Amino acid sequence: MTTPAEFYETHRELLDKAIEAAGARDYWSAYPESPSKSIYGETAAADGEQAFKALLGKDFPVEVPGATTHVATERSPYGIELGIRYPKGEPGELIAAARAALPGWRAVGPHGRAGIAAEILRRINARIFEMAHAVQHTSGQAFVMAFQAGGAHAQDRALEAIAVALAESTRIPGTTTWSKPQRGGDPLRLEKTSTVVGRGVSLMIGCNTFPTWNGYPGLFASLVTGNPVIVKPHPGAVLPLAITVQIAREVLAEAGQDPNVVTLAVEEPGESIAATLATHRDVRIVDFTGSSEFGNWLEANARQAVVYTEKAGLNTVIVDSTDDYKAMLRNLAFSLSLYSGQMCTTPQNLLVPAGGIETDAGHRSPDEFAADLGAAVGKLLGDPKRAAGTLGAIVNDGVLARLAEAGSLPSVVHASTEVADEQFPGATIRTPLIARLDAADEKAYTREWFGPISFVITTESTEHSLRLFTETVRDHGALTASVYSTSDEVLAAAREAALDAGVHLSQNLLGGVFVNQTAAFSDLHGTAANPAATASLSDSAFVTGRFFTLQSRHHLSEQSHA
Repeated sequence: MTTPAEFYETHRELLDKAIEAAGARDYWSAYPESPSKSIYGETAAADGEQAFKALLGKDFPVEVPGATTHVATERSPYGIELGIRYPKGEPGELIAAARAALPGWRAVGPHGRAGIAAEILRRINARIFEMAHAVQHTSGQAFVMAFQAGGAHAQDRALEAIAVALAESTRIPGTTTWSKPQRGGDPLRLEKTSTVVGRGVSLMIGCNTFPTWNGYPGLFASLVTGNPVIVKPHPGAVLPLAITVQIAREVLAEAGQDPNVVTLAVEEPGESIAATLATHRDVRIVDFTGSSEFGNWLEANARQAVVYTEKAGLNTVIVDSTDDYKAMLRNLAFSLSLYSGQMCTTPQNLLVPAGGIETDAGHRSPDEFAADLGAAVGKLLGDPKRAAGTLGAIVNDGVLARLAEAGSLPSVVHASTEVADEQFPGATIRTPLIARLDAADEKAYTREWFGPISFVITTESTEHSLRLFTETVRDHGALTASVYSTSDEVLAAAREAALDAGVHLSQNLLGGVFVNQTAAFSDLHGTAANPAATASLSDSAFVTGRFFTLQSRHHLSEQSHA
């Protein structure tokens, strides 16, 4: 057995660096994002693929309290047969098991819990190639993106949450001596002990598209702050989180802890276990990523819990002018195409003034800009192999239905087309659709069209664009915003508009940084300042609602007998 304290000492340097990085907000990463043999080992890629294939068509090896049946609900967007069956427990038994594990987990303390969490991450990283295949074939991300976003970057986000949780939960000293001078007598002396007490059972509800990247922050923040966690994956993306739970339970058992500190909750389609668990009186924390409809329902109905949601929004780009038109188009084309726009950060509404934009390539009207953007997308995705690696696969039928609906709009300037993947002939891959709208077409663009669907919207002026941006984000939310302008006045106005709207802003992105990508330890993801989310990954507010600090005190002198 390795004690929690020993795990903490093993990972102490890593945790100290992570806390420092979370404070400095500069570039830092603990987990290499390149699937290179020189980094992960000569056989790591082949071993990971084989480990993934060995899981197909079998019962997944993880214990679930009270499980009596197995369910298989996943379908690979790449067309391969998965057929993995997961043990299914009843909600009441999962909650009872988590509650029973709570006192022992509380007694471990923040440092020991952080040490165990860091060890879980170390073992997840050791299986990063297996995890990448699991993410690819449940979410539809292309393999390299699955390795990076579903693997290394998700692990960085997890470590960031651990660091913030550890820093915040140890801000108050565990033990202090209090001494108050008294006139003509000995001072009053007390010893005061502060204990971090978790809020209670935590429920993490995973999403279909980014099960680890979006799921890990809440999972690890809850663990470090003393809360057992029930992990409820999306039925379409169970495997990445099942592997995570399997590893977590192994580490907990090795540390002498109740493995039911982390449990897995799966369901048959339409069973609504998430709603049942989220509204149970003993579930005190809910983390959710997914649709606005269910996120809003959780916020309204899980009243006994603190609820952290990341939902949908109208991510917006204000286009005013640029001094590098080709680079702007390349950047926007990649942002629209990456993972087929199936990211909560992908731009949807691109606002262009009716008078057009000034560029180094000459004046461009809204129609010309839309056509040029469509051409840039076509050029980016012209090679089928490159297109498949950029687009990934369509995650579910809902995205395909929205694409079909958008295709019937009267002003499509770049139609969505099918792309073949020679490695996976059964993959469902589509290029982005771009349509032209007017500012008056509010019914169309104030709705979120999740997937590879974007609109070039004509406004009266850049000033009108900024007003429209502020109003739509205030009303409907957004996770990202971007502006292109050569005018300092416009950039300043855009920054003010973003502050009023409550959204993060990117300015004049041209190179290898894209509006729909955020870096752990530096970029905050989401805000609680607009309807798209109630939390930011990962700031102090994301962790402090997960615990209380309770004090006890006693005399240190003969006055204790008075």
